[in-house]
Order: sequence, then C-alpha cells, then structure tokens
Amino acid sequence: MPAHLEKLKTSTRRPTWLIVTILCLAGTVVALQQTLMVPLLPDFPKILHTSPDDVSWLVTATLLTAAVATPIVSKLADMYGKRRMMIVAMVMMVIGSVICAVGESFTMLVIGRAFQGFAASLIPVGISIMRDELPKERVASAVALMSATLGIGSALGLPLSGLIYESLGWEAIFWLSTVVGVLLIVAVLSTVPESELRTKGRFDFLGAVLLSIALTALLLAISKGGNWGWSSEPVILLFITAAVFLAAWVPYELRVSQPMVDLRTSSRRPVLLTNLASLLVGFSMYANMLATTQQLQLPQISGFGFGLAVTVAGLCMVPSGLAMVAFAPISASLTKKFGAKTTLIVGAAVLAGAYIARVFLTGEVWMIILGATAVSVGTAIAYAAMPTLIMRAVPITETASANGLNSLLRAVGTSTASAAIAAILTSFVSRQGSITLPTLSAFTTIFWLAAVAALAAIAVAVFIPGAKEIATATGAIRVVPGVPNPAAAKTASQALVSDDDEIVVRGVVVGPAGKPVRNAVVTVLDLDGEPADWSRADNEGRYTLALPGEGRYLVVSSAEGWAPSSEVAEFAAGEKSRVISLSERFGLSGTVRSGGRRVENALVTLTKPTGEFVGSARTDVAGNYEMPLPQTGRYIVSVLAAGALQAIARQILLPGQSSVVDFEDLPLPELVSR
Repeated sequence: MPAHLEKLKTSTRRPTWLIVTILCLAGTVVALQQTLMVPLLPDFPKILHTSPDDVSWLVTATLLTAAVATPIVSKLADMYGKRRMMIVAMVMMVIGSVICAVGESFTMLVIGRAFQGFAASLIPVGISIMRDELPKERVASAVALMSATLGIGSALGLPLSGLIYESLGWEAIFWLSTVVGVLLIVAVLSTVPESELRTKGRFDFLGAVLLSIALTALLLAISKGGNWGWSSEPVILLFITAAVFLAAWVPYELRVSQPMVDLRTSSRRPVLLTNLASLLVGFSMYANMLATTQQLQLPQISGFGFGLAVTVAGLCMVPSGLAMVAFAPISASLTKKFGAKTTLIVGAAVLAGAYIARVFLTGEVWMIILGATAVSVGTAIAYAAMPTLIMRAVPITETASANGLNSLLRAVGTSTASAAIAAILTSFVSRQGSITLPTLSAFTTIFWLAAVAALAAIAVAVFIPGAKEIATATGAIRVVPGVPNPAAAKTASQALVSDDDEIVVRGVVVGPAGKPVRNAVVTVLDLDGEPADWSRADNEGRYTLALPGEGRYLVVSSAEGWAPSSEVAEFAAGEKSRVISLSERFGLSGTVRSGGRRVENALVTLTKPTGEFVGSARTDVAGNYEMPLPQTGRYIVSVLAAGALQAIARQILLPGQSSVVDFEDLPLPELVSR
C-alpha cells in the first residue's frame, strides 16, 4: 500500500477498546430485552386486564421474532454490510420500545415486544465485525467478552428492571430501552467502521420465508406446549408444520444458487458438531437463569425456599454476571494457548460440575449464589469458544450468517430448556395449605438434567477437529486470529503477503468451454502452506475470498466430477474478477465392440444396484461412449446394440476419478435373429 494511504488508514482507524466497548454494550442490550419483562409478568394480568397465559405472549413474541430475525439479519449483514444491519436491528428495537412505552393495550405491547426481538441479531453480527476490524491479537478476547454479554445482561437485567418498575413504573423500563437504543445507534455510527467484506448476489427470499415459518412453528410449539398440552391439536399441528416446511426448505437450499443457509458448509463436521454442542450448552445454561430466581423466591413454607422479593433475588444474580465479565479474558487465554475446542470442553465440564454441586448446595442463600456463579463461569468459558470454532470453519465472507445460525441453535436450546423446566416444576409439586409449590426434587431434577446436557456437549465437542487437524486434512480451514498457529515464525515467502490490509477477491470458476462450474470449492493458502481463506462457488460459479493482503498465494480449486487444479496466483487490491479454470472433467468412458468390430449407436446406461437411474449415453461411429462421472460407489453398466433384443451388463466400482469400462462381444441384431 502506498505510504500516504497507509498513513490515512492509520489516522482514521478507531481505537480498538472503543469498538469493543460499543459492540459489547450492544450485546448487553440484547440480553436485557430477554429479562426486562420478568419483574412485570406477575403484575401485568392486572395492569392489562388479561390472563397470565396471555401475558406469556409478551415473552413468546420476542422469542419468535429473535429466532426468525437472527439468521435473516446475519445473512443480510454478510451481503449488504454488517454495521448497516446492526443499525437496522437497533432501529427496530427502538421502535418496539416506543410502542411498548406508549401502548396501553395488551396487543400493542405484544407488537412492541416482537419488534424488540430484532436485537438478538446484534451479537453474531457484532462478533463478525470484531473479526473484520480488530487487530489479530485482540480478536479472541473481544469475542469472549462479546459472548459473555448475554449472561451479563441477563444477570444485571433482573434487579435493574425491578428497581425501575418499583420506583418509576413499568413504562419507564421501555423508555430506558428507547434511550439506550438511540445512544447505541449514534455510538455505532460514529465509532464502528463498515466492513468491506461482503458476499454479492441475490438474497434468498423464498428460503427465508420457508425457514421463518418452520422456526416459528417449532418454537411456538415448544414454548406453548406446556400450557396448551403436548398432545393437543394445535401443538401437534405446529410440529407437523415445522417438519413439512423444513423438509421443503432443505432440498431447496441445496439447489438455490445463493442459499439463505449454506447447508453444505453447515454439514461439515466442525460446524455441525459445534452447533450441536451450542444447542446443548444453551439448554444447560438456561436452567440456571430460570431455576435460581424461582428457588430464591419460593416461600419458606416450602421447606427449602427463602421468600426473597423479586428485586432481591435479582441482586443475588449480580455475582453471576460479574463472574462472566471476569472469566471472559481467562477463556480467551485458554483459546489462545490450547485452542477453542479445549476451551469449549473445559467450559462444559465446569457447567456439569457446577450443576452437580447445585444438587447438594441448597441449604443457604450463599450456596445458591455460589452454585449459580459457578454455572455462569462455565457458561462464559464455553460461549467464548463457539464463535471462534465457527469462524475457523467457514469462509470469512460468511462469518455473520454462520454465527447467526449458531446463535439460533443456542436459542432453540434455551427454548427447549424453558419448556422442560416448566414441565418439571409443574409435575413435582406439593400442597402447602391452599397453595401448590414445586418440591425440592423438582429443582434437583432440573440440575441433573442440565448436568447431563453439559456432559453431552463434552461428548460432542471431543469429536470436533482441532485447528491443525482440519488444516492438514482439507486445507480448507484458515487459522483464525487468536487460535494457536502451527507456524511459529514467518519466512521470506510469507513476507510477500501483508498482514495489515485485508483484500476482497471475487471471481468465477469455469470449465473448458467457459461454462460456470457450480459449487466449486476454492482454497487459498500462503506459500508456506498456511490457510488464508476458502469459498464455495454458487450455481453461477461465483466465489468471494478475503485474503490477508496483496501478494502471491497458492490457489487450490476442486468441484464434484472435476479434476482439481492448483496454481500460484498474484492477487492485488481492486481486482474486478479472477477467473479460475478447471480443465478436465471426470467421466466414465469406454469402447463397445462385437467380434472385433466397434459398435455404433449402442445404448449405454448406468444405474445403481438399488435401482435408481443415473445416466445414459450412445456410442459414436468409433464405438466410443462418455458420460459424467457419478459419486464414488457401486454401479451397474449395461449396453444394448441398436435393434438388438439382448444386452450385457456389468457391476463396477467407480472411484473418484475418470474410469474406463470397455465391452466386448456385444450381441448384435443379426446375431440375435439367428
């Protein structure tokens, strides 16, 4: 980069600590939207003249909007700008807060709470901005703190909203949310730079609609199943709707050029297992949030409750939030030293141990606080590792959408935990005079269930490939900043690539005739073999890469049914398009003869042993045939001469490269007639 441009870039770069602070404050606001309503729920039936079951929609509406908005806003952030979509999400949150503050009816509050759900997308988008904008050495600690904000806001939100409610009234809570939202919008616009890393193309509207319907039906069934009855017709119908729309969504996403969710990338072992572990950790974590305050507020007549007021019980959760702040840098250090996989396992192990301890620590308030704080420590450590694991396994230009899917699955875990805990608390009950209260065994069952979920997360995390293992096996995963790099020092060849000025490279993968090759994978490494980025081309062969800087790289390209290619390429900032050519297409070919003569116009078919048709071809004047190579496996090749009544067949095993299968002594029409 020219000296004057480098100087300009340095002078306009915002302080790292300021960017991290603003983004983490945005993440804290997300958690506050989830806990704002808790102190108000017992009084809202009287305030709004409605039933307690109806009041629960004030929580459900936010949950459903958050589930739908998170993957959509995250995908749009990758396509149209991360800061831009953060502003959109915060504007929606402010609109919802104003509606709740001025609306005096139950319907208006439900609408406002639905708008507030858009805030959930701020965390995955904010984490992606950190990856794009922060120095490499600061990414791990910043991501850890951003991940911890979910617990911080949840812990601090209960006492804060309770105090405001008791002092200024319930409307003041939403006015506070409005003011904070406006201040954050101004802070983000003035502090957070807009990332240049974007994926161009069309937004997958149909995929977004199908996924939104499926998620709404699924989460509505989970959240309302306890009240409506798990075997009731509405709940069964919702589960069926979710299954039907997911069944339609999956094959559509595999066909569409630029899918809402890249299922091919999401099904890779590192991403799939990390998302599954995230769901289990989300389930385990949420048990702490729901059970602790209820345990503290239960009347002493229950035999194990403490009869604390809502605000006091909320204050007892403050140590949990502070613990998450304190352990965020510790989890980042673990990630830097041992890798994100180890950090996730350690966090889940702390979670499991803390819940097992909570089964026995029930006699004093300090025991409850200690147990809840230990759970928060495990949550902070585990949550810090998940975005790093995800970003390590997906293309740089898809970090927001990938983190959005991860956040969504955590939300599914917390929703499932909410339903399970509600069912347990209403199943294990005892009569105390005229009231019915949960028993101690209800809470110990919840803690055992949460511990089992954490142990299951450990079992899943063990099989997540390590950073070095993935890079060695596939070459398709880069080393994320903050994750230990196998290369201890830079060499002369690495010096050809600048570490300071990330560039975006776009292009197309084509075949010999210039026809685009769909779903090709382009992997870029530096000249010492360290991964830089990778991309999966869409149906038009278009790909996007984010590289550390200008210079020479090793480019490895491959696609299903094509011979791979490898070349050293020089990349420079401002390139409009880089064409990558795949010259040889794998195929099945051969020659058909009869009595030494080559047979023209013979029909060659390829089927699976299970009966599915794969393809067919005709021999040319020289008796040769050719067809595209299918996936590796066993197939049946049959040949029939034109006009003949008999054919020959052969079972073959096709490898992942071009194969030749010749046929001799094919029955001809004249031979058959004799």
